[in-house]
Amino acid sequence: MNSHSSATSARTDATPASHALTWRDALWLGVIVVIGINLRPLLTSISPLMTTIRAATGLSFYGASLLTSLPVVAMGIGAFGAGALTRTIGETRGVALGLLAIGLACGARWATAASGAGLLLTAALAGVGVAAIQALLPAVMKQRFHTRVPLAMGVFSASIMGGGGLGARLSPWVSNATGSWHAGLAVWAIPALIAVICWLGLNLRSSAGVAAQPAVTRPVAPLLWRKRRAWTLGLYFGIVNGGYTTLVAWLPAFYQQRGVSVTDSGSLLASMTMFQAAAALLLPLAAAPFRDRRPWLVLGLSAQFVGLLGLILWPDAAPLVWVGVAGAGLGGTFSLTLVTAMDHSADHRVAGKLVAFTQGVGFIVAAVAPVFAGIVRGWSGGFGAAWIMLAVSIAAMIAVSCLFSPRSYARWY
Repeated sequence: MNSHSSATSARTDATPASHALTWRDALWLGVIVVIGINLRPLLTSISPLMTTIRAATGLSFYGASLLTSLPVVAMGIGAFGAGALTRTIGETRGVALGLLAIGLACGARWATAASGAGLLLTAALAGVGVAAIQALLPAVMKQRFHTRVPLAMGVFSASIMGGGGLGARLSPWVSNATGSWHAGLAVWAIPALIAVICWLGLNLRSSAGVAAQPAVTRPVAPLLWRKRRAWTLGLYFGIVNGGYTTLVAWLPAFYQQRGVSVTDSGSLLASMTMFQAAAALLLPLAAAPFRDRRPWLVLGLSAQFVGLLGLILWPDAAPLVWVGVAGAGLGGTFSLTLVTAMDHSADHRVAGKLVAFTQGVGFIVAAVAPVFAGIVRGWSGGFGAAWIMLAVSIAAMIAVSCLFSPRSYARWY
């Protein structure tokens, strides 16, 4: 029976999705890419410059870890306000305000970066902006690309990961070229402002608009904090992405400790995020014909586990292989988890609220991982225990993946 329903779903989804993309679809996807690129440089631009930043600001390992974990916490807390933001100003203005917050935070780092407190404040502001975008845009994509959700989410996730790679690669280059690490952080205000212009221009040109409109005849979202499935998705998303936040925060420092230069360690992080971007696009597309996403989730988690195992046992043997495999697992699982959350309801409003809740819980959980890793590094002198912690967590999530049967979608609320 399960295979029959899966096959039926595959045939049902394939028919509308087989139609060619229109020029308007392509334009929408292009703007989604421009937006997504802005959502991770605030994290990855810090990591390769961490040693320099700590020396200039006097931040401890714990304080430095907050530069990564604090915006992630803000992403989580901010996601819970997505519903109120939608009701008051709508998705279009909410996404625009999120981009403005990112641009303001990055630009302010030119003047405030000399202070550790100033860096933390801008990290929180940028995190709130990212939260608004990540919570509101999936509902827009569910409505705009209702027959192509895996494609839209894959493109969005790939652009997020690609932006992270650009942050890790370009910020050290800008810092070296200008002789100022402040400039390496502040330069990311420019693409944020470009994204605001593109987003508002797209919505001004669209007569139909993309903001979700109130509909009294459609089902409303249940009280998500009372639903076991909502909490399961949130914790799952958080534990899986704890690997991302930890590697983004400490992978360059891990290899710098092993004698790798700042530039080369930043290149390793950039390479990891490039593999993330590719897998974030390709894994949802591979899973698109199948209603059951579980085998593909397990595939992504297994890749992440193998990469971590390599960092634990043979970190110097083939570092690019380990970070590439881990990155592919991280990127693919990130986007496919959000697709799985959206699969739980055909109504874009309900799906959007579930995705926002998933990210709200998930990013708060994920924020704990780099802080813990920083504390462990402080008293142990190495990152081996942190990598082991991540590997054990991923092994547990492989087992949890079995809970997401398509037959449970209709019963979760």
